[in-house]
Amino acid sequence: MDVFQVSPPVALSSSATNLCNRTLMEYSFGQSYGKPFVGQYQPPSCEFNRVVMNFTVTSAGQQFDRLAIMYLGDVEIWRTSTAEPTNAGIIWTYTKDSSHLMYLWKQPQKIIFDLGNNIDDTYTAPFNTTLTATFFSTSAATKPADVILPLSAKLSASGQSSAWNYPDMRALDTFTIPQNVKKLVASLSAVGQAQEEFWWSNVPSSTTQTFGNNTLLGFSPFREVQLLIDGELAGVSWPFPIIFTGGVVPGFWRPLVGIDAFDMQEDEIDLTPWLSILSDGKPHTYEIKVMGLVDDGNGSAALISCSSYWVVTGKMFLWLDPTDSITTGALINKVIHPPTFFLTAYTTKGQNGTNATLKYQVLAKRELSFTSTIHTASGPSRASWTQSLSYSNIGIFNGNGNNQTNDQITSGLEVSSNGYSRKLSYPLKVFSFIDINPATKAMTLEGRLDRGKNIQIIGEATFPTGLESYTKEGSFGGMALNTRQNASAIFKSIPAEKRAGSWGSTEQDLVFNGFRVGKAEFPQVPIATDNTQLYSRNVVAFNGTVGRDGASAVGRTMADEQFNFPIINDTDMLDDFAMVRVEDIQFGKLRPGLSFVKP
Repeated sequence: MDVFQVSPPVALSSSATNLCNRTLMEYSFGQSYGKPFVGQYQPPSCEFNRVVMNFTVTSAGQQFDRLAIMYLGDVEIWRTSTAEPTNAGIIWTYTKDSSHLMYLWKQPQKIIFDLGNNIDDTYTAPFNTTLTATFFSTSAATKPADVILPLSAKLSASGQSSAWNYPDMRALDTFTIPQNVKKLVASLSAVGQAQEEFWWSNVPSSTTQTFGNNTLLGFSPFREVQLLIDGELAGVSWPFPIIFTGGVVPGFWRPLVGIDAFDMQEDEIDLTPWLSILSDGKPHTYEIKVMGLVDDGNGSAALISCSSYWVVTGKMFLWLDPTDSITTGALINKVIHPPTFFLTAYTTKGQNGTNATLKYQVLAKRELSFTSTIHTASGPSRASWTQSLSYSNIGIFNGNGNNQTNDQITSGLEVSSNGYSRKLSYPLKVFSFIDINPATKAMTLEGRLDRGKNIQIIGEATFPTGLESYTKEGSFGGMALNTRQNASAIFKSIPAEKRAGSWGSTEQDLVFNGFRVGKAEFPQVPIATDNTQLYSRNVVAFNGTVGRDGASAVGRTMADEQFNFPIINDTDMLDDFAMVRVEDIQFGKLRPGLSFVKP
């Protein structure tokens, strides 16, 4: 079965020259916890200013979804995850543009690919991987950062992953940047695991004991990833809710995986206003924190470090002036409004006097602004970075905590004086229901999901935006990506028969536009004009089969295939997807919104 993520395609430019290829890794990840692949990379002899990676994986048997991170030295360059295989076997390929990491690709590097996997009598599948890279030149390439510095645990010397597991590990690094930096951008990569994997489904801490012995997870459904410089807040990321391929109900994700499951995007923070401090030739501390909320049960809430655990790293992109230049500047004007939170929760009781329902609402708003005048080789200039973010989550539990609904949306606007801006909107609606027969332990898990990711970027981003594949169509000043998934699925297990399985249907629409922009004075965001639809795709998947897949690129229709949906009965699905260790199924161990504990 071919598994795939719907996303804009990455293609070689029509002006590409000097093509050459490298195999970076061929490796099977079996018993691989704490044992990443370690290899050596040597730059190819051809001239290149673009790099595109191709990652192909095969797997057969039973296995959970697994998080994977690739590094060049101590710098994380890609975060991905695996699909859950079937007994018949699966394959997937993902292509990733990594041209923004040119500083790293131009010199020898240690490659570390960390994909922790576990194999035993039940979970039998290794992940057999091949990673290649194509190097080429194109006249339309943008200028990447001159230097890239890791913000990580820096464990490559011992052949280990350089990610921090926060909060068990303090995500703190100290280093000195060159004094001739004219532009500085940080990126943050963070994803929740264990009790934080489905953070968006957690409840206010004051309500975790609402349903007696069915303890709910707390710290609220709100999360904020913070970047601190010398202990002061310098920017934040309100994360996109990643759902892995076993998440909520596994039948959602066969063969169409969740948004960004194969390519977890990083958020960028412009630190150029901080150059008046950071270019002094002295070491400074950089720290990443992931914060949730603790509430008093009376509507008041405050930020607090979340529970275990989040996998986090960052990196710093530096653009340099001539070596004899020293950047100076005035003090930073910091406008950091305290975040505002509105939190309510109430319960209703059933006829027996116990709590029957829990309903809660969490609202959040945050505004940040950093401005300074910096002096570079080009003279004085105003540097500024602003963020305005809002958040809402309404949650409902009933059925003794076994039925859950979450309706969440995160939105925001980020603007840099360097000409970059990003608008974001992350809507998410999830319903899940679980029923376990106390006598037979037979279990049914049902779910419905409606989620999206909407991004508009104007100006020159640090990361590839997808426009790089459409240079022939013209010069675009910005892009817009709008994608939505709508799904329903069911999971069943029959311990007496030692079988379990999941099936369902998922539809995804994606539209990718390029546009030109009108003039606007900072901090106003330019108006998008002359929208051109560059790519669109609509996919319907049903019980592991693609029922419809229609795509178009710049007005021409690509594949548009239609199939009859197969008739698959419960018995067939249970045989194919024996995903749960049946002796682990115990009443009250599982709750809606959480996938099964991974060994």
